[in-house]
Amino acid sequence: MLHEIDRELEKEGLSQKDYSELLVRLLDYGVICRDESQVEQTLYDRYVRIEELVGEYLSVLGIRIQHDKRFQFIRLYPPGAQVPGMDENQQNAGNPAFRQRLNQSEVALILVLRAQYDKALREGAVDEQGCVMVSLEGLTIAMKNLLKRSLPDNVTERKALFRKLRQMRLVQLQNEDSVHDGDIWLRIRPMIMSYVSDEVLTELMASDDEDDQSEAPDAQGEASDAQGEASEAQNENPDMQSEPAEAQDDLESQDEIAEPETETTTDGEQQADASQSDPLDENKTDEASDNKGDEPDSSVVSNDDDSDTNKPVSLFGE
Repeated sequence: MLHEIDRELEKEGLSQKDYSELLVRLLDYGVICRDESQVEQTLYDRYVRIEELVGEYLSVLGIRIQHDKRFQFIRLYPPGAQVPGMDENQQNAGNPAFRQRLNQSEVALILVLRAQYDKALREGAVDEQGCVMVSLEGLTIAMKNLLKRSLPDNVTERKALFRKLRQMRLVQLQNEDSVHDGDIWLRIRPMIMSYVSDEVLTELMASDDEDDQSEAPDAQGEASDAQGEASEAQNENPDMQSEPAEAQDDLESQDEIAEPETETTTDGEQQADASQSDPLDENKTDEASDNKGDEPDSSVVSNDDDSDTNKPVSLFGE
């Protein structure tokens, strides 16, 4: 078998050392991304040249390979792993070999990264490499909304968390020392879709919707309680309700005391309406007439022509 491998490597101009270096890197990291570094760019290009030879060797171990030619990354799946879009290997089902155990913080962050990637994918906010940009602050808010969790407060634990995801090639971060700054941005790789299936993402979003619906009746109950307290306060203080009514009565009384309206006759003259004369003036006239007694009224004119001119103008213009 080794002689056959050497002949194939010789055709491609590679040595057994080059072949061994590629296999060790794949088995150690489990993933190679061409845009990660210069080293992985060289290893990825080497894999493309001897892809069939590497696949035959790893198939003996029950390891399957996912090669995304569009986004240029390679990922290995351990024996018996369930891979979205790939047939299950029933021969090695239940085999725990080559599996990584993730803690709760890592699992929670991976779920949130998958949800953020799916959201950006629907909005079309994906670059040419299939990556999505997200701020650390937005990632923290999404984690609280979806899982009611937060990132580790300890700086050392937070660095270890993002270092682990960076080794898994799920995120791309320039400097891990700045993970305590909420203004930094990181890239989510498209490989996140193979770590969290659509079924798991659907269940996660459905549970989040149920939490929102359960919180909505509580908010409505608080609003009704606030209205009940306001009505009780008004019942305890009836003066608060009587003040607007008193103010309205004052306005109506002011409207009753109005200046007498005038009407323009056909000759252009304006005279006051006799029906709206001040009642105080009538009282004064009555008092004056009582004081005079039987004295003759000097205002009576015997001349007929003068009496005609002193007649009030008709309101109807007759």
